[in-house]
Amino acid sequence: MKWLNKIRSDMSIYLTAGIILLLVFFSIIVSIIGTQVFIGAFKKEYSTVTYHMADSAAAFVNGDHIDEYLAGYEMQEYNQTKKDLDSLCKNMNVSLIYVIKVDQSDYGRFVSIFNSVNNLVDNSKYIEWELGFERDTTNNEYKDKYNRLYHGSQYETVFRFNTNDGSRPHITTIVPIKDINLDVVALLCVQRPIREFAEATMPFILLIILGALVLVIPSSILAGNLLRKFVIHPINKVSEEATRFAKEHKIEKPLGEIGHFKTIQNLSKSIDSMESDMVNYVDNLTAVTAEKEKINASLDIAATIQQDALPKVFPDRKEFEIYGSMDPAKQIGGDFYNCMLVDDDHLALIIADVSDKGIPAALFMETANTLMCDNIMMGGSPADIVTRVNERICERNSANMFVTLWLGILQISTGELVCVNAGHEDPIICRKGKEFEIVKEKHGLFIGGFEGTKYKAHKNQLHNGDILFLYTDGLPEASNSKNKMFGFERITETLNKYKDKTAQGIVDGIRKSVASFVGKAPQFDDLTILCIRYNGPEKTTSQKA
Repeated sequence: MKWLNKIRSDMSIYLTAGIILLLVFFSIIVSIIGTQVFIGAFKKEYSTVTYHMADSAAAFVNGDHIDEYLAGYEMQEYNQTKKDLDSLCKNMNVSLIYVIKVDQSDYGRFVSIFNSVNNLVDNSKYIEWELGFERDTTNNEYKDKYNRLYHGSQYETVFRFNTNDGSRPHITTIVPIKDINLDVVALLCVQRPIREFAEATMPFILLIILGALVLVIPSSILAGNLLRKFVIHPINKVSEEATRFAKEHKIEKPLGEIGHFKTIQNLSKSIDSMESDMVNYVDNLTAVTAEKEKINASLDIAATIQQDALPKVFPDRKEFEIYGSMDPAKQIGGDFYNCMLVDDDHLALIIADVSDKGIPAALFMETANTLMCDNIMMGGSPADIVTRVNERICERNSANMFVTLWLGILQISTGELVCVNAGHEDPIICRKGKEFEIVKEKHGLFIGGFEGTKYKAHKNQLHNGDILFLYTDGLPEASNSKNKMFGFERITETLNKYKDKTAQGIVDGIRKSVASFVGKAPQFDDLTILCIRYNGPEKTTSQKA
């Protein structure tokens, strides 16, 4: 019983136990917070990617013929669209793609127009609805989502982690389908399994628990050593040796087994070991720091090369003024923009967003940028150019990356702008004397998705004094520390504030506003902007007279 009494009277044991309990408590708190942050980031990433999938799928549906399909007309077009959606459902690896027309009286019932099912994704047992199949809305949450979409919402997302209908955990993203008058006539829904959530969450939690254990065990050992050092051992000898080593950073004659007691002998050995480990640590730290500096220098060079690939000097023409910028989220980014004179009367404008970040996205970006520039100089319409580039990228895209892109070719003498939107954000235009407005465009599929994709162009007319503003999704999705996004409403408000500035003044103004809004929150995505003010054709001497 003497050894038990000795343990009970040893203060260092009680203090060590208290430290262990405190560390365990903080580890639990950190685990909870880390898991919540992980889930939030997971949901945001899935929501964004699934929205782009739904937006791309919606480009295949002709909103002007929804009622004709239900009436049994335009069936050849209907069947072709059905085949396209079936193919997308398989290629995108999603469970469902379906188009419905909702009863807007109370949003409690809808009728099926298209329904594509891919049960191979998660071994589900969905049954494909026929054209005209009617059923009640699942619940009030979906009613609320449908209501928002019919009244202007860009997209809505529903997460189902725990299901009671036999289906797997999934995300459903809903986007509106509009007719030629931009009225919402139907809704397109993409259901995508999120089995990766369970697969990723459990290892993440286990990693945190393991890290906590790794932290608790050595911390407890260190705490015990420190307590023995400062409570039991002779303080003066330890203080002198520690002071000497801190000044000289070198080992002299080891202390050895000083004193006649085992505890003091153990202490002296610990001091000798500490000094040796510290010297080794400093040597290793010096080597690691030097290697890290080399890596950072290489990344700095890569970032410089990437920035040099973007236009810094813009075409100097009286008919227009243009300016752009790219602020990467990481040291190097995946967005790019470009502008180039095809000839004396045509100006090409490009802005794009690669599906990833960092070095892989930068390499993919450079390839896409080079292909775009080369194909623009080869000639052809914007639709032909984007189609050719998509084919080239699909041929060598084993990494399965893709890029959303907007290409426009401006005829300088007339202001006619021929554009192709490959799954990119809609441009914003300010007509002379008016305010900035988002121009809703017909979107094509993103580049790098599928071979054989044909792209269609559309026209915009710029007049003297009009401003065209292009951007990537890093602008509306820029978030502050409260996870509140900058948003499209704030974009137009900011642009209207700076609309009388030069093109560079507009770009600098909105970058300043984004920086003020985001504050100290980390940048989530690359922020890329391109702005052009069209001044109209240069007047000749005869015109001036």
